Amino acid sequence: MSIVNSPSLNRSRPTSLPVPAVILGLAAIIYFGAAIMTGQLSQLTFEGLAGLLQRTVALGIVALGQTFTILVGSIDLSVAALISLVAVLAGYIMQGDPGMIAPAIFLCMVVSFVVGAINGLLVAYWGINPLIATLGSGLIIQGGLSAGFTHMGGSVAPRFQAFAYSGLLGVPYSVLMFAALTLGGWFVLTKTRFGANLYAVGGNPDGARLVGLRTERFVLSAHIFASLAAGIAGLYLAARLQSGTPWIGRDGIYDLESIATVVIGGTILAGGKGGVVGTAAGVLLFASLDASFNMFGVDAFLKQVLRGGIVITAVGVYAVRNRGHVA
Repeated sequence: MSIVNSPSLNRSRPTSLPVPAVILGLAAIIYFGAAIMTGQLSQLTFEGLAGLLQRTVALGIVALGQTFTILVGSIDLSVAALISLVAVLAGYIMQGDPGMIAPAIFLCMVVSFVVGAINGLLVAYWGINPLIATLGSGLIIQGGLSAGFTHMGGSVAPRFQAFAYSGLLGVPYSVLMFAALTLGGWFVLTKTRFGANLYAVGGNPDGARLVGLRTERFVLSAHIFASLAAGIAGLYLAARLQSGTPWIGRDGIYDLESIATVVIGGTILAGGKGGVVGTAAGVLLFASLDASFNMFGVDAFLKQVLRGGIVITAVGVYAVRNRGHVA
């Protein structure tokens, strides 16, 4: 009998679980285990779980956009400053007037688009390292905010606050929006030619150019997506805090945490591998960790140490699993 046709060799090997499934399972174990161990069973009710999901919204939206930039081998460190800018603009434009909701949203998204376009042009067409380009634009934005606004100001319209505090059948509108954005991102990346080209550009930019793809356009588009996502997150936080908050993005560390959740979700920093489903799972893991730390009464500074250790461990695991890539 030929060795090639040996049944033992033809037998299919067991496949490992997808990264998102593993992360979701780990998040569930952490959250449910902490609730049971601390006796805070109210966290396991529908309202408790809805609250957990609501903690994922702001970071989750930013991370979805960050996934696009990392997939093309770039990165965006300006998202935290842009979140603060949008929150301030929303509050100062609305000034509590429901009639100004639409103009405020429109202007905020235009500003987000412009920031993303500038970042994309600097990285894709001028050849500036994305860390330097986006860090620089973020510093310019944050510096302008710090110079012009030293305290909370402005006020979003009461009707706009429903974006953060109301829901459908007990599920917050913000959670439904995050789910819709995740589904939309998954569809774009997996079911469209544009998404396939994004993976090609991130995985092998030289090969993508050889087959006729204008890689610069895809890098530009990814940065625009990231900034628009940051703009949406800024609007959500403005609705939640009910006023302009010039430090909300910086204090939330949304730039670094969005990168961490994307990497934990299985997207490698070299580009070309990963997706928004893994990112959403990574965000839920972070939310579960935060909720568990709160249940155990962990000190705020120790939280950062523990989260940092988890990020390093996760990146190390992916680096070992993906030899030849940078994770």
